[in-house]
Amino acid sequence: MDQTQDPVAALSDEECWERLTRQELGRIVTRVDAVMDIFPVNFVVDGHAILFRTAPGSKLFELTVNDEVLFQVDDHTDTDAWSVVVRGRAHVLDTSDEVRAADALPLRPWVPTLKYHYVRIEPTVLSGRAFARLPEPDRYGIADY
Repeated sequence: MDQTQDPVAALSDEECWERLTRQELGRIVTRVDAVMDIFPVNFVVDGHAILFRTAPGSKLFELTVNDEVLFQVDDHTDTDAWSVVVRGRAHVLDTSDEVRAADALPLRPWVPTLKYHYVRIEPTVLSGRAFARLPEPDRYGIADY
């Protein structure tokens, strides 16, 4: 983006997936009744789905109570930034074929813990924004009308 463009631009689905495939760390938001939680997870893109591993605990419990989740990933440099939000449904992989296919993916825990459960997020909606990190406009200058 240059300074003649709008500093905020919507990303296409293709651009969202391209950015997601370059990252390894995201955040998943779960909700059970009025309680919402957010968890950092390392992940991998598998086709047009997000896959992560987890151990038994509140994250796994919450997404089995309510499979509707949000997943967010972002990144930035000195000159630009972007954010992608995935709305979707999460489910634990439970067949031998699903687990075998997931085992072949480059997804390993970042910390030395046993995480036997694979979770796949199937997106229903993608949204993404790219931001030009430009100087703040003059707050007290002459406004264009």
